[in-house]
Amino acid sequence: MDLSPYESRIERPIRRKIPDLVSNGRLKHLIFSEQLSAELMGELFATADAVHDLSSDEDGARFLQDLLRHKKAMLYFTQTSTRTFLSFVAACQTLGISYADIRDPKISSEYKGESPLDSVRMFSSYFDVIVMRDRTPRFAEACAYMMNDDRDIPIVNGGSGADEHPTQALLDMYTIERAFTFRSPTDSSKRTWYEELRQDHPTLRRGIPGKRFAFVGDIGRGRTVRSLAILLAHHPDVQLHFVAPDVDGLRLSTELKDRLTRAGAEVFEHTRIDDVLADADLVYMTRVQHEHDAADGPEVDWSDFQLTAERARRMRAYAPILHPFPRNTEIPFEVDADPRATYFEQARNGMWVRAALLAHLFGVERRILDQHRAVFGQYHDYNEGVLRAR
Repeated sequence: MDLSPYESRIERPIRRKIPDLVSNGRLKHLIFSEQLSAELMGELFATADAVHDLSSDEDGARFLQDLLRHKKAMLYFTQTSTRTFLSFVAACQTLGISYADIRDPKISSEYKGESPLDSVRMFSSYFDVIVMRDRTPRFAEACAYMMNDDRDIPIVNGGSGADEHPTQALLDMYTIERAFTFRSPTDSSKRTWYEELRQDHPTLRRGIPGKRFAFVGDIGRGRTVRSLAILLAHHPDVQLHFVAPDVDGLRLSTELKDRLTRAGAEVFEHTRIDDVLADADLVYMTRVQHEHDAADGPEVDWSDFQLTAERARRMRAYAPILHPFPRNTEIPFEVDADPRATYFEQARNGMWVRAALLAHLFGVERRILDQHRAVFGQYHDYNEGVLRAR
């Protein structure tokens, strides 16, 4: 793929790129997880909570579906995807956005030799946002610069090669932050789950700072790991433990390790899952990407990288288990019954967070929050003040 018209901009330091991806202090394109500041994520997560609540209410769902019915989205997924694609479909449907998709370039003019850049430029004439997933890491970034030059259409990176997956990192952070509130539906003024946990773990605190995160599996080729680790590294006193075979391409890359260390994280490497389970505050499992294996590659015993039910019993009582899916054998089905297995909730969160992102890109998040307050802001008054005390 020829991206030479944008080569000079692509080769810049990331700090110089980010201003080109915002407009009037707001996100214009989402290409890198580095764009997701703590403040922005807080705003997106509040909107995601509001969308979640409103969608469960008949009047609220009707409000959401009318909100952006005048907008159209192109889902340009030329790399295989199920969850990311369908969660963007559901996010569009939740907000009333009509959409079209291309999932096989053979059915487009690219099959006739058209440049993918020309394809995206053409789509921008018909649609109001383009969400794209492609094997070429720099393609979404080049398209963002092309839109800056030609049209005011947001580009959302839905996964780029082995490089970045910022919307997955966004939903992962949403899941993690909510898990580390340590709140339970059974909490009361007399007892809370957090207080119970602190009896066994007296140093436990709410939030991400000070936590130990374990990433297990195909670390070198896992773009979800890269994007999430970059976001976590900006929190204070965070330890990032990477468990992978000691094989080039599978282990943590020197580039990513240096980047995380510069951001302030403590980084550790391991070759067995048993080395990290007892002390981890969260375990992030990943599948082995066998589709990228070389025919003459080294044989790897992946049993040291499986989270079996027996191994899960060694984990801390509160430690969530996450997985970006799809999974193979790294988490057996019997682990699904474990209350710490958070990966299906994690997948559902993708719909709410991606809806919040689209709402932000179109500038309607304030209307969502105002409607949420109007619908859910009233509490029952039990009229106890009129009763005479005895």
